[in-house]
Amino acid sequence: MKQRYTLLLLLVISATVFSCVSPKVLKQEQAKNQELSASYLDVQNKYRALQGELAGAQNENKDIAKQLADQKSGCDAKISDLKGQIDFLKQNNTTVLNQLKDISVISGSQAESIKKSLENIGAKDMYIKDLQSSIAKKDSLNMALVMNLKGAIGNLDDKDINIKVDKGVVYIDISDKLLFQSGSYNVTDRAKVVLGKVAKVLNNQPDIEFLVEGHTDSVAFKSGVLTDNWDLSVKRATTVVRLLQEQYGIDPKRMSAAGRGQYLPVADNSTNEGRAANRRTRIVILPQLDQFFKLLEKK
Repeated sequence: MKQRYTLLLLLVISATVFSCVSPKVLKQEQAKNQELSASYLDVQNKYRALQGELAGAQNENKDIAKQLADQKSGCDAKISDLKGQIDFLKQNNTTVLNQLKDISVISGSQAESIKKSLENIGAKDMYIKDLQSSIAKKDSLNMALVMNLKGAIGNLDDKDINIKVDKGVVYIDISDKLLFQSGSYNVTDRAKVVLGKVAKVLNNQPDIEFLVEGHTDSVAFKSGVLTDNWDLSVKRATTVVRLLQEQYGIDPKRMSAAGRGQYLPVADNSTNEGRAANRRTRIVILPQLDQFFKLLEKK
């Protein structure tokens, strides 16, 4: 009997509690639950996107490290060759000096000449060491510039924009699909955004001078005042430098514009893919030879 009373009491209490939760409150809690679920899915999607960006950045870092290793290998080979030449000269001079020991009389001018030859060998050896250090500094500056440019531009398709270092020179290749409409030299709105990011990095390096080159494929072109691919490539180059000057404030003294037409292709013009690769605008960071030679000057 006591258990019946207890069970009846629990049923009454449960009914009372559930009757206290109104349908309005229940709907509010359900809405909150749906909102939290949507937020959770959004966070998951952002996390996956960040993982993809991280993987892309890691791949870029591997490519840059490989380029730097290749350049270092080439420099090391040149330095090794020069050192071999120095060793040969040293051995040759040692042989000459040993032969001179058998001569009873050496004139003062001959002795001075021998002394200067040995001093020149020592100076050349020091020059090679300074050259090696200067090349390493120059390569480091170029790689830092490439990293800044890639960081500013973000994760764009390499088919549209490609930044690389080749033989100590930094190149920025931008496809005409990104920059211009077909057969036009008017810059697209999307390209203005990309050029603005490039300009920001270049403005932070006021000592850098650069060349803007226009390139086309080999398909004959004529439209209005433009008579051929020479005209089109020149007009595209001058359009880009004018935009960098007027819209992004780059000093025009730092820029040059050139049209290369179809005469410097990077791919075969017999295929659609090759022609698309050849239609490009290239920004060439000109070597700062004066600053490079300053690195060689003794402090």
